[in-house]
Order: sequence, then structure tokens, then C-alpha cells
Amino acid sequence: MSQEDHFHLGVKALIQNGEGEILILQVDPKKFAVHSAIYWDLPGGRIQKNESLEDALRREVEEELGWDHITIIQPFCMALTPRRLVYPDRDVGLILSIYKCEASKMPISLSEEHVNFQWAAPTLAAECLA
Repeated sequence: MSQEDHFHLGVKALIQNGEGEILILQVDPKKFAVHSAIYWDLPGGRIQKNESLEDALRREVEEELGWDHITIIQPFCMALTPRRLVYPDRDVGLILSIYKCEASKMPISLSEEHVNFQWAAPTLAAECLA
């Protein structure tokens, strides 16, 4: 049996406003069976077939925040998460490509995946996302 692992690729937006605050979203645990408690996350999601990372990021930001424009500054980091996605025939790991982005404090229209949002100082955002 092979020891090779399989992964899905996701993309996240580390969005900063003019004051240096980072946008974090509170996830509704009823929408994700893996988590039983509310937790904080960055906007983003998985890549669809034939979609570039930046196109996926823009699509996810529009779906989750209602924004049709975001300035992507640069790739920030790539992270192998401890999260496993479980399917009937296998489970796969999750790798996230995180992009540093910039946006003004536009009105936010949350998707049904989220129950709240906050513009947080970088230290608080790091604590909430840990």
C-alpha cells in the first residue's frame, strides 16, 4: 500500500484595511460537520476545476463577503493544515495558499457559512485563527 498522501488545495485572503486590521469571519458550525463549535477563519475556500488561485480567491471573496473587487497584493504563505477532509472512500489533507490582500471597509454581506465578522488587530486575529 502506498504511503503517499492526497491533498486538496484551498486559497485564503488575508485582507488588511488602511488601519492594518485583518478581516476574520466567524464560521457557523452547523454548516461544517467537522467542527462542533464556532471558530474564526479567513475568507476563502477550495479551488474549482480549471480555476486559477487568484480567480478562486476572487470568487470566494464575492461569495462570502459580497465584494466584487479586492486588491491582491502578493502570495503570503502556503500552509499544510492538520485538517482532514473525509469522504466515503478516503480522506485527504488540506493545503492552503494564503494571499495578502487589501480592501477598504466596504459593507459586508456574509454568506450563510458565517455568523459574524470582525476587523481585528494582527495580534488578536492571530489568536482567533490559532
